[in-house]
Amino acid sequence: MARWITNLLLATLACLVLPTFAQPLTHQVVAKGLTHPWALAFLPEGRFLVTERPGRLRVIEADGRVNPALSGLPEVAANGQGGLLDVLLDADFARNRTLFFCFSEPGVGGNSTALARARLSADMTRLEDVQVIFSAKPKMSSSAHFGCRLAESQSAGQPDGLLFMTLGERYVRKDDAQTLGNHHGKIIRIFKDGRVPPDNPFVRTSGALPEIWSYGHRNPQGLVTAPDGTLWAHEHGPQGGDEINLITAGRNYGWPVVTYGENYGGGTIGAGLTAQAGMTQPLHYWVPSIAPSGMAFVTSSRYGSPWVGNLLVGSLKFGYLNRIALSKPFSGQVLREHKLLAELGQRIRDVRQGPDGLIYVLTDQAQGSLIKLLPP
Repeated sequence: MARWITNLLLATLACLVLPTFAQPLTHQVVAKGLTHPWALAFLPEGRFLVTERPGRLRVIEADGRVNPALSGLPEVAANGQGGLLDVLLDADFARNRTLFFCFSEPGVGGNSTALARARLSADMTRLEDVQVIFSAKPKMSSSAHFGCRLAESQSAGQPDGLLFMTLGERYVRKDDAQTLGNHHGKIIRIFKDGRVPPDNPFVRTSGALPEIWSYGHRNPQGLVTAPDGTLWAHEHGPQGGDEINLITAGRNYGWPVVTYGENYGGGTIGAGLTAQAGMTQPLHYWVPSIAPSGMAFVTSSRYGSPWVGNLLVGSLKFGYLNRIALSKPFSGQVLREHKLLAELGQRIRDVRQGPDGLIYVLTDQAQGSLIKLLPP
């Protein structure tokens, strides 16, 4: 009862303190004709770097011109939900031209999610010195639940040379999410050369894979480091039960033992539990599912002060950008959700705040677009 009253008070407060815009937000299509674009990064001089799930990486010019696909990528198992997925520029990209990308990697036994580092050539036509620095174990035959979002770790507000990566439980192996001898349903933490940090939580646990940072995840496709260094993730639930989680070292986030969702077509998952001792509750969950993908915090004031500290999440299922107001900037509880860009009617796959302070999204369509959200 106390929790219900608290939530009611927070929702009421949100209605009082969150103003609406006198004019609706508009958007501008920056580039179009992209084939199922999945992730976005910002290059110098206003250029963009975009992954396409079939296995292509493209540079888009500031004027929206889409360049031919870069050469030099490794073989990608582009099938079902698999393909070329997230991309992340190194914090020191301006000096070293290093980037990281994750993808579904073919191999003996099937495929798994892998992470590679490479250098973008000076003429931006190819990748050089490509090295796979992590491959999830085990490989298996599945075309689903690869996870594959990346974030750079921060300490005291600065990147600290470590990477986080989400990994799905491959759908048919959901129970693997509760065991530490595999990478399914995990978030991992590694150095940028693939080495394991000695302070990872399971380094000294017998039978555990040392890269694991947290476990009990289903299919996390949103990951972001907040300005205070905390790690936020969201993941797809089954039928209902998508979650936003604050990620802490060593914690168990419950899947498939606890969930607010149900089996596709109805019926409980396992014992139908929504909570159990030793398993971390989500900060927020959605029923019905919105199918979340992409995640970013708003640090810019370009859209007005009510946006600063908000969380942005794309919805694949309902085709909108979700602006989530929190009880404190970059932290706290969910107060209110705003549906944006619903008029597009397109699956929102990724969302990022650009160096110019504006918000950019990718629509996951056969003819997908890069779109800029314009201030009122």
